[in-house]
Amino acid sequence: MRNKAVKSAVKTSVKKFVLLAQRKDVPESGMAESEAALREMVKKLDTAARKGIIKKNAAARKKSRMQRYFNSLKAAQ
Repeated sequence: MRNKAVKSAVKTSVKKFVLLAQRKDVPESGMAESEAALREMVKKLDTAARKGIIKKNAAARKKSRMQRYFNSLKAAQ
């Protein structure tokens, strides 16, 4: 049951980051909020990988993809 809760928290943090990153209405504060959400997502992924709930390479892959996505949005501004 605990594994399911951690996986759910990871998925929620990923969705939160993507939604904040896609916001176009407030560019400066939106980027700050999405950067904070990115840090939170990385923390949750690292915790899940450390506990063995997801594999470490899967966590690394997700972190890398989201960081690339964030950097592309940051460069587009």
